Amino acid sequence: MLSKGGFVAEKKFEGASAIISGGAGGLGEATVRRLHAEGLGVVIADLAEDKGKALADELGSRAAFVRTDVTSDDSVLGAIEQASRLGVLRYAVVAQGGFGVAQRIVGRDGSPADFGGFAKTIDLYLNGTYNMARLVAAAVTKAEPGEDGERGALVLTASIAGYEGQIGQTAYAAAKAGVIGLTIAAARDLSSAGIRVNTIAPGTMKTPIMESVGEEAIAKFAANVPFPRRLGTPAEFADAAAFLLSNGYVNGEVMRLDGAQRFTPK
Repeated sequence: MLSKGGFVAEKKFEGASAIISGGAGGLGEATVRRLHAEGLGVVIADLAEDKGKALADELGSRAAFVRTDVTSDDSVLGAIEQASRLGVLRYAVVAQGGFGVAQRIVGRDGSPADFGGFAKTIDLYLNGTYNMARLVAAAVTKAEPGEDGERGALVLTASIAGYEGQIGQTAYAAAKAGVIGLTIAAARDLSSAGIRVNTIAPGTMKTPIMESVGEEAIAKFAANVPFPRRLGTPAEFADAAAFLLSNGYVNGEVMRLDGAQRFTPK
């Protein structure tokens, strides 16, 4: 199938399924739509039931919603079980979001940052990513290997904040830096099982949450992107995810998706 992104998805997608955490909205939703269009069975693993169910109903055949807390083993295993009903589970895109704190380590009034907010951010973005990766990978090892002995692939989601965290982003930057560090180690760990691991590190993306800040604010964000001078789109994230899942020789890489943007301190 020739995709809108311009490359031909490999036949290895046929008969396979994928789990997309955070699949009910934003980057995850675009990825669900893209992978489903490429012929994969897709599990929308998210906490947003109304949006997730509506998307699954819209896509119809070989799409399902499973309410999923990425930090809960039982919850993730439920998504894995559903994916096995839609095809051979070989792929996952870990893209959950929805929480973050903006706080300096020490505020202007001299008070320390709230540790609970830091811990919750790490739990969602780093611990949840690791939990998804380990449980999905264990399931993928049961699949029959294909060309080059590959059984499947994982795509994780970091952020350029993991490289250039801004003022007030210590929690988010630390979590995303952890995902960046996880990438090569996980790829090496899973090489013997024939599972590739790559990560996308988006810059400023035009997600529904970002759109809610208004056009004036979006224009200011876009002014810091060298080229193209705009925010990235969820469809471009989905293109990158589909490429990383399909290209069998890309492994252990972190792909910046940012229009050459580098975050400044603030």
